[in-house]
Amino acid sequence: MPLFRSFRPRRIAVLRALPIADTLCAVPALRALRRECPHATITLIGLPWARSLSERLSRYVDDFLPFPGFPGFPEQPVHPPAFARFVLEARSREFDLAVQMHGDGHVSNRVARLLGARRIAGFQPDSEDEADERSRNAWLAYPDHGHEVRRLLALTRFLGCASRDESLEFPLLPADLAELHDSGLARRLAPGRYVCVHPGARSAERRWSVEHFAAVADALHETSGLPIVVTGSENERELAARMRSRMRSPAVDATGATSFGALAALVADARLLVANDTGVSQLASALRVPSVVIFSGSDPRRWAPLDAGLHRPVLARPDGDHRRAVVAQAKELLAAASDEPARLSSAPLPMRRTAVVARHRSAGSRS
Repeated sequence: MPLFRSFRPRRIAVLRALPIADTLCAVPALRALRRECPHATITLIGLPWARSLSERLSRYVDDFLPFPGFPGFPEQPVHPPAFARFVLEARSREFDLAVQMHGDGHVSNRVARLLGARRIAGFQPDSEDEADERSRNAWLAYPDHGHEVRRLLALTRFLGCASRDESLEFPLLPADLAELHDSGLARRLAPGRYVCVHPGARSAERRWSVEHFAAVADALHETSGLPIVVTGSENERELAARMRSRMRSPAVDATGATSFGALAALVADARLLVANDTGVSQLASALRVPSVVIFSGSDPRRWAPLDAGLHRPVLARPDGDHRRAVVAQAKELLAAASDEPARLSSAPLPMRRTAVVARHRSAGSRS
């Protein structure tokens, strides 16, 4: 019997201490949890960066608790005194339920147990036997295949949440729009009239060649006439500079110029995004911006955006040159683009931004 048939928690902790792309994939599960438990206080436990995401998703998340690291979690260094303080803080909140959405549970279930919740729910390795705890806790064998969004929704359905809405969300805030405006980038670009190219990725094995990105950017500029905007974090400035040095056409350098929120505002008005499988690709999915996503070191069956009409994955194997495939998919998306960018480009800036936000809020309200 699903846990929520007999147990109505008032205070819920959700453990998902992962980078941006992985955390955005949990938005549908958070939405499902909120719809099933509308009166519960839901606390997201995540990496420090995710505090801003919890504020954006205030319809689903009430509180945020930063995760300080733990042995076996590669995302950040371990600091034992900080972890001890974290455990004390978590226990002081007296959670009724801790939901582990952080991987197969091999390591993360140890963290979930330390939170002091009355009950635990989440994934566990298929080989583990938790029979002695099943009268109180709810464990689902971790699926070894399937999309990440659907894996997490399988967990919430297992608990008794009915929602099957798979859409991502990333609400834009007034501060994002103000920062983008102050950066000067927005004044140089017409909404719906530029292409964003993002050559970076958190892991080196997921970075497609900068030479290939440069060739694709040149081809798209030559055929469409649209300006190319190169995006990336502060740490990716050198990578982006190498890409631009290999381009024949001019490019706007937006690397390191804004926070992630302002980058989202920039991407929201792009006609197209071309990127590696990294956080910005899930951002495009959340903002409903057409994209070509290059998979050179990860599994598109797990991480590619689910809307295959709007987002095109290209599997780049080490032994092949896939520039033609990327350009072909990008041209197809550009040709199929609706007239929405043209309609928005003629509207005042606040109206255009409101339309972008309203569009994705409407999509996020589907059940």
